[in-house]
Amino acid sequence: MPVLNIAMIGSDELAKEVAKPTDQRDVHTYVHKESGSDGPRILSLIRPAKYPERLRPFLNALSAARVGIIEISGIDATLGEALVAFASANITKGIGIINAPDGGWVDEDQVKMLFKQAGLGEWTFGSTDGIELRNTLYQFMDDIADELSANAEAPLVIPVDQHFNVKGIGLVAIGYVQSGTVNVHDEVVLLPANGTGSAKSLQVMDDDVPSASAGDRVGLALRGAKEDHLGSGTLLVHPAVEDKKTNTSIPLAVVAHERSTMRLSRSPFQKRVLAEGDVVHASVDLQFVVGRISAVNGDEMDVTWESPLYIRRENPEATLIAQLDSKPRIMGNAELSLK
Repeated sequence: MPVLNIAMIGSDELAKEVAKPTDQRDVHTYVHKESGSDGPRILSLIRPAKYPERLRPFLNALSAARVGIIEISGIDATLGEALVAFASANITKGIGIINAPDGGWVDEDQVKMLFKQAGLGEWTFGSTDGIELRNTLYQFMDDIADELSANAEAPLVIPVDQHFNVKGIGLVAIGYVQSGTVNVHDEVVLLPANGTGSAKSLQVMDDDVPSASAGDRVGLALRGAKEDHLGSGTLLVHPAVEDKKTNTSIPLAVVAHERSTMRLSRSPFQKRVLAEGDVVHASVDLQFVVGRISAVNGDEMDVTWESPLYIRRENPEATLIAQLDSKPRIMGNAELSLK
């Protein structure tokens, strides 16, 4: 069934107006399910509860999402950073909700100007009414239906963010399907370890399913996989195919970058200029990889990564570049090519 993942910066109270809370860890999730003319459709809110103190969960939420919600209770540096993060992630559809605290006031015109300056001029503004918000989100879902369908047909990429052993089931890996579709019994490769395994069973929202597609948060019971091949940043992809009899050659869905040439599109509110020797963090497909700039050549920079950074071969997502001691921490997004 179609799923729309929504990255949200805002309160737990507002999230509960839209959807029912499910997982309440570092990243809080909320789900709402409705039946439409073509069957059930799901809204899935992803709310990094510890932002702005912790940046990575927010970047992970952006990586998994297609649209956004920002609740504005005041105008400050945190709002500015959130705006440029959504814009750098190319999340062009979203809802801004001005919700000043009791006795407070937020200048609506100034907020809208900031959204436009950050690159979010196409976002709409709404109230805290849950029904109204759901209607707008379902309209977004209709607007990008072709994009969501195409993403389900793309090569498989599943970043793993949790794994554990379950008695009677075995090793289970959990993550958002970023692209493609995984079926029961599919063989998968675990990167960067290059281990292998197969999907013994799949669960989406606690239900056993025969397949899971882009947008789903899936639990895979893995047969034949080693637990030490799973960790933060592990990606699951389908194996490469080389069949001389049928003249079929399908490479892995991702390319490993150990060194990259980076062309940075700097965010509008970012004044800092990166220089040789600077340390940066790259966020793409829920990876968070440290790199050091080894050379600057005009608009391009050479970066050496501490561990492999995997970039999709087809239609790669925007790679967000952050520097943790900058204000805002989001430098912008980058195109990466192998060095």
